[in-house]
Amino acid sequence: MTETKARAGEGVPMATQSAQTPGAEVKTALDGFLNAFKGFQGEVKQSLQHQEERLTMLDRKQMTFGRPALATSAEVEVPHKKAFGAYLRSGDDDGLRGLVLEGKSLSTAVAADGGYLVDPQTAETIRSMLVSTSSLRAAANVVQVDATSFDVLIDRSEVGSGWATEVAPQAETATPLIDRISIKLHELSAMPKASQRLLDDTAFDVEGWLAGKIATRFIRAEAAAFINGDGVDKPRGILLPPKVANASWTWGNLGYIPTGAAADFATTNASDCIVNLVYALGADYRANGTFIMNSKTAGAVRKMKDADGRFMWGDSLQAGEPARLMGYPVLICEDMPDVAANSHPIAFGDFTAGYTIAERPDLRILRDPFSAKPNVLFYANKRVGGDVTDFAAIKLLRVAVS
Repeated sequence: MTETKARAGEGVPMATQSAQTPGAEVKTALDGFLNAFKGFQGEVKQSLQHQEERLTMLDRKQMTFGRPALATSAEVEVPHKKAFGAYLRSGDDDGLRGLVLEGKSLSTAVAADGGYLVDPQTAETIRSMLVSTSSLRAAANVVQVDATSFDVLIDRSEVGSGWATEVAPQAETATPLIDRISIKLHELSAMPKASQRLLDDTAFDVEGWLAGKIATRFIRAEAAAFINGDGVDKPRGILLPPKVANASWTWGNLGYIPTGAAADFATTNASDCIVNLVYALGADYRANGTFIMNSKTAGAVRKMKDADGRFMWGDSLQAGEPARLMGYPVLICEDMPDVAANSHPIAFGDFTAGYTIAERPDLRILRDPFSAKPNVLFYANKRVGGDVTDFAAIKLLRVAVS
């Protein structure tokens, strides 16, 4: 009996001990697990940090030693540029649609028949090339409009006046005349192409290539139209209005000064016609005067000397500055006619007042991978117009005796 009680008494602390031991073991195991997990987290963070450092070094090597990529790391951060590049390469317009829905840079992008506005960075590249290398853009008045035409109001007369006396009645004076010149915007388009394999090459700068091709095509078309355009689906050029001798000039015509020879400059005092051309222009316009001629004519004019044997042509000594003739800048436009009988090889005037170029600010790009497989066509178009807006601000040199 005593042994049984003893055994029973011995069993009580053993039961109590067996009930407490599992909790302590679980706590110990949990603490160990948490410590191990923290260590694992540290290893993962360290591994990720090392991986990021390796990728950064790899990116730097590629940017330094590799072929030029479509976009640099800074450009990747620009959503519209990344989306536009994807559209040009593969036709993927998801990114562009997302930007349109979010109301960002391409918010006025698409029409029902497709096509997207060039993102601001690419459009600015094209516009810069046009300004720096095209013809009349460097001298004319360039305005951006959102309508289909641009109207210029010209006040071409003075308000009448007269001396009044103390007792005599005041007489009615002349009323000023205002003309409205409407410049219609015409569509200028280009359609360069590239093979899909070339577009798939990630080292190919598709934006730069596209800007260069479109700018070159637009430069040629605009330069010709601003000089010789007939106004039929294109701008009206500076040589389109009727030409009359400057002595009988009237509004709506351009006055000209003859060279004094039937098919060339005069054999004696050849530079006199240049002097006469400059002073045929009104003093207000002459202050902002610019010569326009092609390279062949410039080669002949720069040989001319004044009565004292000094060259009238002066090359600029400062980079970026144009050559000057009689102190006025010379703009070389290859679409100006050569020296020939009855041609008008030189124009002189204030072209900021005399000629206006109106254009829409947007440039549209449409990707066509079907019409010229395996090539991809890029149809680009813009709206531009131009016309003479002040007939008194431009004078021409005519190759004629009188």
